[in-house]
Formats: sequence, structure tokens, C-alpha cells
Amino acid sequence: MLKDRILKNTLTVILVVILFIELSFIFIKLYKPDFYLKQSNGSNSENNNKIKIGFSLGTLKEERWIKDRDILITKARELGAEIIVQNANNDDQDQLKQVKYLLDQGIDILILVPNDYKKASKAVEMARERGIPVISYDRLVLNSNVDLYISFDNVRVGELMALWLLKKVKWGNIFIVNGAPNDYNTKMIKEGYDRILMPYVEAKKINIIKEEWAENWLKEYAFSVIDKELQRGTKINGIIAGNDSLAEGAIEALSEHRYMGKVYVVGQDADLWACQRIVEGTQLMTVYKPIDKLAEATIEMAIKLVKKEPLNIERKIFDGKYYVPYYVLQPIPVDKDNIEETIIKDGFHLKEEVYIKKDGSQ
Repeated sequence: MLKDRILKNTLTVILVVILFIELSFIFIKLYKPDFYLKQSNGSNSENNNKIKIGFSLGTLKEERWIKDRDILITKARELGAEIIVQNANNDDQDQLKQVKYLLDQGIDILILVPNDYKKASKAVEMARERGIPVISYDRLVLNSNVDLYISFDNVRVGELMALWLLKKVKWGNIFIVNGAPNDYNTKMIKEGYDRILMPYVEAKKINIIKEEWAENWLKEYAFSVIDKELQRGTKINGIIAGNDSLAEGAIEALSEHRYMGKVYVVGQDADLWACQRIVEGTQLMTVYKPIDKLAEATIEMAIKLVKKEPLNIERKIFDGKYYVPYYVLQPIPVDKDNIEETIIKDGFHLKEEVYIKKDGSQ
């Protein structure tokens, strides 16, 4: 009997203690919810204090945009920010839906690579309605008054491509394959190469055969227009391609007609395959844009905007309606002579990746 009584009393004490603990937690949850949240889920509290960045890409088709995405994610994490990435796959309506999704996630700032430089102004408007600052990344959104436009000097990109082509083509026919007509960068690049080429055209040293615009930067379009021109028997001495992907399409067409390496081709972005073509001699040059510097500056500026700190940027660019802050970086021309001291030295591509033979060996 004594043992039973002791056991019964012990169980009673245990039940009273359990009940007391349960009541204590109920009291804390009801009257001190902040304490409860911090104690029960410290990681959530830490995440809630992080700056949340939304990154909307118009496309991930080209190699360079994959680099941009990966470097931006890394830089954001290094600086203690969270980043949510969405890719619109060249679809304007999808980009608007994805921007709305990012805004619904409670982002503090939107980094936007517009698929269409005009239609994307609606995305900026949606962000502004919620008081969210917007950075126009690499591509400018027109008539939208973004908080910051950050990019490389696209006019200079066009100038460099024309200057390098004229080193080899002092007389002759040039074919131009621009990028997408809905990307404002293409218009700035055109402004750059026109500035260099027009005096030669007016002096009748250079003849521009045609100037095409590749929808969605499709390299297949570049292949098609160059192929058709060669089928007509047109003599082409040089090609300005809007980027290295278009240069690839053009070079494939030249290869079909056995002109690969005989026609000088220039591009931009320093894609790996373009670098391989440069050392092989089938592409004359590319314009290298150190994306890590662009991404690092973007994340730093994004954090400043969220914290309402001054950007201290004096330069402005006209977006068709407003003058907006313009953080500009300088592009670098790269050919066979300086590829090692630029692209390879920076680690943008590895030497063993660039100097690869056709059979796959190094």
C-alpha cells in the first residue's frame, strides 16, 4: 500500500509539473509573442532582418546572363542579403507576372533586367506603387524614372567593335546583325558603331551591305541572314554582331560557305565559345564586360537604396522622360593578343577552357 501511495503521489507531482509548463507556454504565446517567436524559431527571426532582393531577368538564354545571376546571388549572400530570382524567358507578360510575385514575397528592392525596354515600365510602376525602389540592371527601362540604371558603357561597346573591325577591314563590305529591337542596349551600341563607321562610309571606303535586327537575340537569325547573303554571291569582308551568340550564328553560316576565318567577325560578352574562336582565329574580337564588378556594385547600391543612404552618383542618363542616376562601368576590347592578361587573368574563363583543341584536348 505504501508503495502504491508513493507511486500515486509521484505521478501527481509529474502531472502538475507538466501542466505548469504547458500553462507557462500558453501564457508566453498569449502575452509575449515576440519572446516566443525568438525562442522557438531564431532562424526565422534572423531571416526577417535580412534585406530581401527580387531579381527579374528578361532571359537566361545567353551564357552571360547565367553568369550575372550566379555572381549576383553570391554577392548578395556575402553581404548578408537574400535574393529571389525569376526568369521571364523573353516573355513580357510573364515578366510582369513574375515581378508581381516578387513584390508579393515582400522584397525590399527590385533589380530588373527588362525584356522590353518600354513594356517593362509597367513593372517599375507596380514596384513604385508599393514603395519599392528599382534598379534597372544592364538594360535601361524607358520612361520609368528608376532609382538607378547600372550598366557598362554600351555606346563605347559599339565604338570598340567598329574600331577593331576597321583595323582589318580598311576597305570593303560590312554586314551588321544587331540584337533584339526591344532591348535599348542595341540602340546605344548602334550609336557607338555609327559614330566610328559613318566617316568611312561617307568617304566610300566602307559599304554597309545590310543592317538586321535579331528578335530575342536568336543566333539562328544571324545564321539565316548571313547564309542568304552569301548564297546571293555577296562579298562580305566584315561582320558586326550584336553579341557573341549572334557572332556564333554568323560564323556557322560562313563555315557552310567555307569562309570561316576569312571574314572578320566581332561581338561582345566574352562568351567561352567566342574566346575559343578568338584564339583559333575564326572570331576577331569580343568586348569583355567584367560582370563581377557590375554585380558587386549593384548589390552594394541595392543595400544603400533600401537603407535610404545616398548613392553619390553624379552622372545621369535620359530615359525618354526623366534623367536617372547612371552608374557606368567601362568595357574592355579583347582579341588574341590580350586575352590572357584580361579574361584569363581575371578568372572569367580558365586558360584550359579557352585553349581547347577541336578534338577536346588542351
